[in-house]
Amino acid sequence: MTNPLYDTLFGQHQGKTTPFLELGDGTVITHKDYLQLAAQYAHVFKKLSVQPGDRVAVQIGKSPQALALYAACVQAGIVFLPLNTAYTADEISYFIENSGARVIICDGKRSGTLQPIAEATGAILETMNNDGSGSFALHAEAMPTVYATTDRSEDDLAAFLYTSGTTGRSKGAMLTQRNLLSNSQALTKEWSFTSDDVLLHALPIFHTHGLFVATNISLLAGSKIIFMQKFDLDVIIEQMPNATTMMGVPTFYTRLLEDERFTKKVAAHMRLFVSGSAPLLAETHALFEERTGHRILERYGMTETNMNTSNPYTGERRAGTVGFPLPGVEIKITDSKTGATLPQGVIGEIEVRGPNVFKGYWQMPEKTSEELREDGFFITGDLGRIDEDGYLHIVGRNKDLIISGGYNIYPKEIELLLDDEEGVLESAVVGVPHPDFGETVVGVLVAETGADLDLDAIKNNVGISLARFKHPQKLVVLPELPRNTMGKVQKKALREEYKDLFATT
Repeated sequence: MTNPLYDTLFGQHQGKTTPFLELGDGTVITHKDYLQLAAQYAHVFKKLSVQPGDRVAVQIGKSPQALALYAACVQAGIVFLPLNTAYTADEISYFIENSGARVIICDGKRSGTLQPIAEATGAILETMNNDGSGSFALHAEAMPTVYATTDRSEDDLAAFLYTSGTTGRSKGAMLTQRNLLSNSQALTKEWSFTSDDVLLHALPIFHTHGLFVATNISLLAGSKIIFMQKFDLDVIIEQMPNATTMMGVPTFYTRLLEDERFTKKVAAHMRLFVSGSAPLLAETHALFEERTGHRILERYGMTETNMNTSNPYTGERRAGTVGFPLPGVEIKITDSKTGATLPQGVIGEIEVRGPNVFKGYWQMPEKTSEELREDGFFITGDLGRIDEDGYLHIVGRNKDLIISGGYNIYPKEIELLLDDEEGVLESAVVGVPHPDFGETVVGVLVAETGADLDLDAIKNNVGISLARFKHPQKLVVLPELPRNTMGKVQKKALREEYKDLFATT
């Protein structure tokens, strides 16, 4: 027995002094350095009595050490649970309780806030700061730099990623070694990644795009990563001539186009720009191609499946589409009510099946059976159609999911907080177009009779319990919410009403 994910992504680089991560100060971390640090971390987990299959929750800044924790978990057979650094303690407490995390690793500045959560759940709290210091690092200093890799199978869990539902209750998507490995292999081949590539990495590493797509592909291909803590326009423009590829969300590309320093010459050394996590406007496609000569490659994925489709690397990258199914992945369009497959060109629910599709939702068998069919097809909740040339077009979502700057936002969670505010009778939260973020959050409120709502105070109060990317950018007050004959709030009407709220002239 072996450990397929570790052996294929990480193990192939054992002892190699080839460059893996280039940091902002010019420091280069080799594959050997990286794997030795990961091995030390794996020994720390063993010392803390973390067993294969246990969960380790990580909420720390982007750093080489954070990335080494991922490798350590894979090597030790531990389920890696990365958490958005913007999540508040209120949000974190559910993830820890639900996952049954054995260890929580957080920034030292947050330890006081998260310690009560650890005590309440029986988890061990360790700290890891952006500079690599902290209690966990202290444990690791004396540890050996070699670790005997734990045997795991392709069906064993490798990671949890939490995705909220429209009811506001978060779901832990269980991702297996096979899910992650198969997707990395398919994308590496489809996008022609090799050891000659240098990836500009400005994405966060707490979700699929930055971790399981960008990082895993680079590891599999043996590519070097220019590892940025965050998107910094100045650094991106400075480093682009040294890179060959970049992965980003639409905001990255709109920001680049706004800067006159971003020229065809700056992008001349690049071979591939990938965009995902939110729809890219056709206008952005056209402007980018006009400016650089490059056509951005758009793809389609989600927490539960990693990547499903991609526009072709060689061939027409069609704006407004997310391309074709990846090798080994099946896509079909179905009737949302009956599940029957619809004819080509007809809009319906997108369903996907393949080795990339998750195992189910942690401790939610009923929810799993609702969304994951017995034949292996996953009901994505997205609406789309397949055109006559086989390209997949995503036209909307059955659920009220808002995707802002690549982050998923679920209205119900925000509505519950708004409804609790003084003077608010009811609320509805919708996503409306935004030139930078794709979509942004608008809260529509109805006041109680005689109440005079203080919108600034409401925004501030709600913001205390929500990550910043979930904050409503605008609150509006209506005498009543639009409803159909069954009394259901018509969010489509609200989206239409406020679609131009952030339009630029």
